[in-house]
Amino acid sequence: MSPSPREILESLFSNAVNAVSPQQCVPPHLPDPPREGRVVVVGAGKAAAAMAAAVEARWPDQAMQGLVITRYGHGAPCKRIEVVEAGHPVPDEAGAAAARRILALVSGLSEQDLVLCLMSGGGSSLLSAPAEGITLEHKRNINRALLKSGAAIDQMNCVRKHLSAIKGGRLALACAPARVFTLVLSDVPGDDPAVVASGPTLADDTTAAQALAVLQRYAIDVPAQVLSHLQQPTHETPKPGDPRLARNEVRVIATAQDALQAAARRARAMGLAAHVLSDEVEGEAREVAKVHAAIARHIVRRGEPLRRPCVLLSGGETTVTVRGQGRGGRNAEFLLSLAVELRAVPGVWALAADTDGIDGSEDNAGAWFGPDVLQEAAALGVNAKAMLDNNDGHGFFDRLGQLLVTGPTRTNVNDFRAILIL
Repeated sequence: MSPSPREILESLFSNAVNAVSPQQCVPPHLPDPPREGRVVVVGAGKAAAAMAAAVEARWPDQAMQGLVITRYGHGAPCKRIEVVEAGHPVPDEAGAAAARRILALVSGLSEQDLVLCLMSGGGSSLLSAPAEGITLEHKRNINRALLKSGAAIDQMNCVRKHLSAIKGGRLALACAPARVFTLVLSDVPGDDPAVVASGPTLADDTTAAQALAVLQRYAIDVPAQVLSHLQQPTHETPKPGDPRLARNEVRVIATAQDALQAAARRARAMGLAAHVLSDEVEGEAREVAKVHAAIARHIVRRGEPLRRPCVLLSGGETTVTVRGQGRGGRNAEFLLSLAVELRAVPGVWALAADTDGIDGSEDNAGAWFGPDVLQEAAALGVNAKAMLDNNDGHGFFDRLGQLLVTGPTRTNVNDFRAILIL
């Protein structure tokens, strides 16, 4: 019996997620543990607990201690590395307290010691130790405003680095003179490891002036304490070439491209032509959907650039400028805009989801739809365009019973989009 279009799409997503799981990606990249000296494991992100579990499995006899921070519900069982769950996407006191404990854990180390740092998407919010003179509430308010502003992830992380006591290379300074080896599971377009989790162990090429410019660009209120901090040169982050970071190494161990290629291989094994549009798509989710819809319509009507049956794949991180009162998630917003733009073009199904299993702050990974989605919505009295205007993609697909709920996947290479054309 042939799989249904929905089953095909879910199979592609499942293969993508499995390809970038910490169990697959961490072991081949671990360094040799030191012959002398201590091993301290620290980390933060939605994949941090699963990465820590993979380290313990690969080094079953290695003496080590450590602490990693992950989002509530994204923990994994570890015996020697402590796992703390904290707030995401808005920081909370649990994350701030754990970040302070990480700074204490890596203090006083020697040149013979190794700090293994496990970083993945979400670490910026979870590793939330405010800089001196700035309160956690300052950071929470600014973070909320940035999330609603439509700012890109690199802009948000520029601000986060300069309001932090631990991000933007400051964790690496705290570890000195120990060797720091960082494994990064990338959730950012372009896979710059200094952007993932705001680069706590890497040199920072952004400046406090740029952080202030981001806040001003999006008209975000800047408290006097934050303004004073950003205007003081002594509060700048360590820059490329800083000799204190010379012994440190970093490896990017999994990316969106890895996930998309795994999905493409699965599609081809199922007899579908597969094309990866890009692994670093950015922009407003509803605008990105318009471009994807135009390509899908061209394939249906012109047979270019691919012939049916085929699948279009893309990754990256879109944004949503919140103007309505609905429950969103950028993948739900992308899909709802895609459905509106396709205007019931026959033979097109689509799925969009976050590889961490959580679309924004909701309980679903994303959603899916088929060519009759607008007709099905109309039969229920649901106006797709009105719900899009209200940023209510979650509500739309919830009404249709087409949310994709996976639970936490404990990995994260950001958005996954697949458009199936039969």
